[in-house]
Amino acid sequence: MAEPFQNRVALPGSFRPAISEGKSLGAIDPIAVIEVSVYLHRPDVNPDSIVPRLGKPREQATVQASPEDIGLVEHFAQQHGLTVVRVVPEAYQVVLSGSAKAIKQAFQIETLERIETPSGPRRIRSGHIYIPKEWEGHVVAILGIDDRPQARTHFQRVKSTNSIKTTGQSVPESNGNSLSTTQSYAPVDIAKLYNFPPVVNGAGQCIALIELGGGYQNSDLQQFFTGLPRHPKVVAVSVDQVQNIPGGDPHGADGEVELDIEIAGSCAPGANIAVYFAPNTDRGFVDAINQAIHDQVNKPNIISISWGAPDVDWTAQSKSAMDQAFQAAGLLGVTICCAAGDQGASDGVNDGTVHVDYPASSPYVLACGGTSLNASVGQHKITSEMVWNDGPGSATGGGVSADYPVPQWQMSIQPTSVATGNTGRGVPDVSGDADPRTGYQVFIDGTSELIGGTSAVAPLWAALIARFNQALHSSIGFINPLLYQNYTQIMQASGLYDITQGNNNTGNGGGYSARQGWDACTGLGSPSGTQLLNILKTLSPKEGEITTL
Repeated sequence: MAEPFQNRVALPGSFRPAISEGKSLGAIDPIAVIEVSVYLHRPDVNPDSIVPRLGKPREQATVQASPEDIGLVEHFAQQHGLTVVRVVPEAYQVVLSGSAKAIKQAFQIETLERIETPSGPRRIRSGHIYIPKEWEGHVVAILGIDDRPQARTHFQRVKSTNSIKTTGQSVPESNGNSLSTTQSYAPVDIAKLYNFPPVVNGAGQCIALIELGGGYQNSDLQQFFTGLPRHPKVVAVSVDQVQNIPGGDPHGADGEVELDIEIAGSCAPGANIAVYFAPNTDRGFVDAINQAIHDQVNKPNIISISWGAPDVDWTAQSKSAMDQAFQAAGLLGVTICCAAGDQGASDGVNDGTVHVDYPASSPYVLACGGTSLNASVGQHKITSEMVWNDGPGSATGGGVSADYPVPQWQMSIQPTSVATGNTGRGVPDVSGDADPRTGYQVFIDGTSELIGGTSAVAPLWAALIARFNQALHSSIGFINPLLYQNYTQIMQASGLYDITQGNNNTGNGGGYSARQGWDACTGLGSPSGTQLLNILKTLSPKEGEITTL
């Protein structure tokens, strides 16, 4: 029998407002089975203790949820007729299932109904989630009661595939930022232009890709990788019963999946690629990241995430659960690369102000912004590079978080919002080619295509870090402090290209302009891989012993 309402408290950050869009399809079938992930509170971690791990291999989790905290959830499940599906102590996760009626009563959900959304009928809740008072301080998030779509892809297609083999074609200028020609590149050529160290190929590393829809076809990958001296090993991993289903997403998520694989796999052909397929919900997203971090079979040491959503579209509990996972990744030596978004400084929110994309705005990840790249492939030479901005709906994300304070490693730059004047975590950290008009030649669903977006930059940097790890016999992990605190030395050695032209203002709330040093369009710049690796080799392998500005 459910406990009296007065013995409950609202779970912090769990509130969901009623949605005004979408047709109501009525109440949820009371006997429909719902599965939820209960995330327990990890021990508090000093963010400054999450540092690069030069000279050390990837570790496995040794800290686990306590039997007492797990027991709280198990006892609650027994009281309310719920089933404990599984317990993952290293992920601080307890998965419960039960009928919609039982779940609604157990967590005192105010409303739970089916709503027609652009992605089909979804289960939508409103109000708070209520938990027993004894859970206060022990439970961070309860995810899965609501299964509305959480994130969107960050890739963009060029409409005409004829442009794939065309360079020097005149196109109109857009917003004063874009290059005046259309030029495309094979991912391996991008790696050469960015001076990826040629003596290593990512061997011995595993790159995880988080995918919330779509799938890949082996025939596409075989076609794309034909001609490369080595084909990466690619495996699909199911999360929350979701499989690799190419062609099954009406919104074209195959483009995201195969773009990620083809860029990561061609730029680090010696690495293994593990693709984690999960539902596009807040629960699916967090579960996939935790599963990748703690995967004892594939053991990824870099995770690339090309999905996200504006900061205002997330509940605080979802971000808390995901940030906990990112903290764990950093402590274990796993690097997280996240696309910064493709909608300019507004991140596509039409409220007249600026926003950052999450999870790129988390202070525990490497946020990857986008540029427009003009280069001579034959000479392996970049002739110009600027902020990617083709106008509304097609520009690099970037800005200053209203949710996170300035991290210690960004203190010297004090990122400041153009909207409020407040400081906060600045996004992005680094950048790379993302303009679809200077995009990547890939092979999607049987067709050659030209694709861009910051979705391309996350796996590009993941591949570069895989090469770094191999060369350093290390698992660098959380690389941000190293890049910022050694910035002067890195720039003197030409380890990054400083992008100083362009802006990400798309006319909805303002934006940010490129400038010398860090900026909220392209971060610290795009990579010059060999030179950056040479700097890494000079740094002390001891944790925390890194030079400062």
